[in-house]
Amino acid sequence: MVYNFNLGIGWASSGVEYAQVYRAKLLREIGQEARFVFTDMFPKDNIQHMTENIGFLDSEVIWLYTFFTDCKISPVTFTLKDLEKTFGNRRFSGIKENGKVKYTFPGTNTYYVAYLVNDKERRVHRVEMVSNGCLIRKDYYTYCRIYSEYYAPLDHKAHLYHRRFFNEDGTVAYEEIIDDGAVMYQFPDRLLCSKEELVGYMVSRLKLTRKDVVLIDRTTGIGQAILQNAGPARIGIVIHADHYSEGGTDEEAILWNNYYEYAFSQRDRVRFYITSTEVQNRLLKQQFKKYMNANPKVVTIPVGSLKELKIPKKARKKHSLITASRLASEKHVDWIIDAVAAAREQVKDISLDIYGKGGEEGKLKEQIKRLHCEDYVHLCGQQDLQEVYKNYEAYVSGSTSEGFGLTLMEAVGSGLPVIGFDVRYGNPNFIEDGENGYLISVNDKMEKRERVQKLADCIVRLFKEADLEKFRAHSYDKAKEYLTKEVEKKWENILK
Repeated sequence: MVYNFNLGIGWASSGVEYAQVYRAKLLREIGQEARFVFTDMFPKDNIQHMTENIGFLDSEVIWLYTFFTDCKISPVTFTLKDLEKTFGNRRFSGIKENGKVKYTFPGTNTYYVAYLVNDKERRVHRVEMVSNGCLIRKDYYTYCRIYSEYYAPLDHKAHLYHRRFFNEDGTVAYEEIIDDGAVMYQFPDRLLCSKEELVGYMVSRLKLTRKDVVLIDRTTGIGQAILQNAGPARIGIVIHADHYSEGGTDEEAILWNNYYEYAFSQRDRVRFYITSTEVQNRLLKQQFKKYMNANPKVVTIPVGSLKELKIPKKARKKHSLITASRLASEKHVDWIIDAVAAAREQVKDISLDIYGKGGEEGKLKEQIKRLHCEDYVHLCGQQDLQEVYKNYEAYVSGSTSEGFGLTLMEAVGSGLPVIGFDVRYGNPNFIEDGENGYLISVNDKMEKRERVQKLADCIVRLFKEADLEKFRAHSYDKAKEYLTKEVEKKWENILK
């Protein structure tokens, strides 16, 4: 079995989660059984809805908090009718509004608010109970009640102090006691005094053997607990970002990225490290040797793969650009919008479609409105883009850091020339300057205005001067090494 450990997942997931989904599909193809473990709490959503949305199978997902119960990963099937049965003989009335139903009980100072999965259905994700104006409890459901939270008023706010996690039959599996950020977990036979201990206990319960492989995608808060309890299992650390700080490194010492520092210090316990590009692989090996006099096993396995090259059956939209990412500040989608607006002075029919969701969406909407570019710059939301890239003429990235760049891989797999900054590690992995796009040289002192101008200049150059057919052919050639059959071989080699 291959166990893959992560923290959270969301509707606008990061590249780590998308990398895991690619891995899940690859492991299915080669017949390798795998589980994906998530250790964060998800009070606002059912984890199954988010894992299914991104492409995991329910049978592949383990959630830390239900691991100790007999409740299965499941979509929400508990309904308002099921909830109303729990009211017994009490009289009640309910009013539905905006995806919620408020239940009142005549003659009492209590009311319930049932939060529905969506506004069109009657499936209940959670129920909040309020008594005498104070929140006292929240119940969470899938096909049964999976856990409850208990609250008390403190400083005029609802204070969470307790959770109970249930089995399918309603019996209590274990409890979490919460005190000002500190937590304890009470089991019938033990008391655990931190979340790290809970993670460690879960790993010990897996009863891992030498045949098992544990891949850790995020180590924060869980890495030590996993390594200490994994027994004879083979440990692999997957590196998804830049592994060190260039500014904090000199000839005498290196400043590792704090996400990986512990994992690097435990190199004697770690069987292998996985980078997604050869550039990062070579650099990491050099640094291990130079700063730690160590030679750990470092392998390169792309975090994604391409089932096939995507060839359009109709002409691509002329002068069309696509970018896809989380709408987060570090992705610098705002630079791309500014650059496209500037490029339009010379490429009159230029267009940009932006795919993704995230916290910067509101700011980007305001920027598009302010620049009066609504007619040719569009926010397209989160979509499955497998058949979308091939409709465009080029891909543009504003990111200043990409460990790999799944969207870059998908773009070259559809024959798109790519424009991006010459930053580690993904961009130079997929872009050969002047061959299938443009790599823009940057440095830390370069101001935003200059970066935007360089993006705009490259966009104009691509559409006005480049041989797009030649660029497209080169992107397709680069994409061939990321075909699924090639990446499957790499996984088979490391897992055997």
